[in-house]
Amino acid sequence: MNKNAIIVGSSGQDGRLLSSLLVSRGYKVTKISRESIITGDIQSDPIDIGDLKQVNDLVKKIKPQEIYFLAAFHHSSEDDLCNEAFLLQESNRVHFIAATAFLEAIRTFSPKSRFFYAASSHVFGEPTTLIQDEKTPLNPDSVYGITKTAGLLSCRYYRETHGVFAAVGIMYNHESSLRDVRFVSKKIATGVALIKSGVKENIVLGDLDAAVDWGCASDFVEAMTRIMDLDISEDFVIATGERHTVREFVDIAFSYANLNYKLYIKPAHSIIKRSAKNLVGNPGRLKKITGWKPKVSFDEMVHRMVQAEMDALL
Repeated sequence: MNKNAIIVGSSGQDGRLLSSLLVSRGYKVTKISRESIITGDIQSDPIDIGDLKQVNDLVKKIKPQEIYFLAAFHHSSEDDLCNEAFLLQESNRVHFIAATAFLEAIRTFSPKSRFFYAASSHVFGEPTTLIQDEKTPLNPDSVYGITKTAGLLSCRYYRETHGVFAAVGIMYNHESSLRDVRFVSKKIATGVALIKSGVKENIVLGDLDAAVDWGCASDFVEAMTRIMDLDISEDFVIATGERHTVREFVDIAFSYANLNYKLYIKPAHSIIKRSAKNLVGNPGRLKKITGWKPKVSFDEMVHRMVQAEMDALL
């Protein structure tokens, strides 16, 4: 019998990749976004994922084997900070209230459903260790990190108190051609394609020496499914364990297009609104327990993103 799965936050990068992966495995997938609910060819009006009754009704009706909670309210490091109160309110509504609504619906109406929560490396804030793992203290220092930590702790509560299968992936940066245009990885890939085609003359970037643990999004959604296949639910760091600078990303992207990045980058340190974190994850436990390992190298990930942008201009 085919499995049923709900993906909350299906229109984002991870949601789209995960949906394709699950469908290829024979799943019947219900995709929930801000715009609609889609199951196969059937589309209906969206629900308020923070409304317990609406979530209860949905989960009670479908009783899915798996629920992937990928919804997020965030902005990139290059965005202007929006109204702080609004940012906190919306982040809490999505990352904590909505996640908890699904956990409560599982507990009440579908106790066999498995739940995956996409947390973030920002739950660690500004860590004192060069590498973080599942034992690194939670110490968020941003609205995004604080509210993602609340969602993570809610999963632990439902897991330990109510026996709900509530797994958490502490996700480090992961990219693909589906990345939102606000993020620096997409900005670079798009910029390279436009410069190569003669449409654009340069890219304005902030700190080229900022270091990031960058992985390929397709590898990360594969990790999600492996975590959901385990006998018990736990928290796992999903990362590459490698540190790469923005300069490396830029160099690889421009080199792929046979261009010298030094001729096309305009520095603007004022562009970075938030300080870069020293965030590099140790995926050792995930690898040991699930057998997962990244299939796509950093260079290949960058090449794919640039090629996708070039293809889009044809």
